Amino acid sequence: MKVLGINGSPHKDGNTSLLIKEVFKVLEAEGIETEFYQLGGKQVHGCTACGKCRELKDGKCHIKNDAINECIPKMNEADAIIIGSPVYFANVTTEIKALIDCAGYVTRSTHSLKRKIGAGVVAVRRAGEIFTFNSINDFFLISQMIVPGSSYWNVGIGKLPGDVLKDEEGMQTMRHLGENMAWLLKKVCG
Repeated sequence: MKVLGINGSPHKDGNTSLLIKEVFKVLEAEGIETEFYQLGGKQVHGCTACGKCRELKDGKCHIKNDAINECIPKMNEADAIIIGSPVYFANVTTEIKALIDCAGYVTRSTHSLKRKIGAGVVAVRRAGEIFTFNSINDFFLISQMIVPGSSYWNVGIGKLPGDVLKDEEGMQTMRHLGENMAWLLKKVCG
């Protein structure tokens, strides 16, 4: 069993990364393999609706989108995917939006994410976290994925790098998410 964590923050060691890694601690303690992918800060392009991926069904975006095309096979190989994003103007980062649109188009043409497990995690300074969380979950749901819950929405509050570590409820929510993902992975992937 393998979980891919995708960090959409351009700050590779920031709060979003810390939230994903907190979930990873629980998964790894349960014997589940994890892989961290740093998407934030890489050059990406949004979907242009060219339709080439649907026409060729070759599992890749046909505009120059190296980071997205590097990420898609990792998503296909994983049993579960965590997408993490900080809140940027009440939504996901540019990199995560490009991933949702491009990978969404590519993977929906082959249904390669169907029945995989997906969980969003969000780092927020003040507000906009629920819309950001919903944007990620909408991608999972339209991809026919299974979305586990936690003891609260998967959100950590903090402004400066490391501040989410002071959000005890947020960190506990990440640990509960890891427990629920591990349980679900064992049921689904057995």
